[in-house]
Amino acid sequence: MTKTFEPVSSAADPRPEAVSPAREILLERMLEAPFDGNEAAMIRAVGFRFLIGEDFRTHERDPFAPGLHTLWIHRIGVHADNLRPPLRQIARAVHRLGQLFCRNFYGIEIERSVRVGRRLEIGHQSGIVIHRHATIGHNCVIRQGVTFGVGTDWIEGKGPVIGNGVRFGVGSVVMGNVTIGDRVTVGPNCVISSDVAPDCTLFLPPPRVLPKARPATA
Repeated sequence: MTKTFEPVSSAADPRPEAVSPAREILLERMLEAPFDGNEAAMIRAVGFRFLIGEDFRTHERDPFAPGLHTLWIHRIGVHADNLRPPLRQIARAVHRLGQLFCRNFYGIEIERSVRVGRRLEIGHQSGIVIHRHATIGHNCVIRQGVTFGVGTDWIEGKGPVIGNGVRFGVGSVVMGNVTIGDRVTVGPNCVISSDVAPDCTLFLPPPRVLPKARPATA
């Protein structure tokens, strides 16, 4: 389900100004289209300040959320391509230091080459590793222990392509250059190594329950 957010004027909101109704319609229509992977162009289209404010609201307005910090650092690194020197070099330096901090202290590794759409929610922290060439669509959710990794068909410059509205459960793994369609729900600890059609749910079979052997009586 697509989240909707109302414009607010709270002092704690990174984007306090209101959005006109016409622009709000355009922004919502953008979420319905597939993410083309050009994150820098997306930032130019919606505005950097608007995007970090939207990320803030996506993470339930929690300024201490590690996932929010990681996503903001990532946005700064991508937005550096839209800036002129010396701001570009400053933004890249801030991104590099922040990315190392998020990787080493939060356990969330997302490099600048990853392409992320709008309203990504990174729930919790630890053990999150994203393939350096992954593309993640709009309105996705990634929880702790999720890995987008390299498969046997590794090709430089290519990685997993995640559609819009995909939700990953705890410990799920995506291996190789696979494509996951829109609105897919991935259950905990699932391993995906082939393409997944849109509007599907993936889950593991329930564990077998075996009775314990009773000790032999004399």
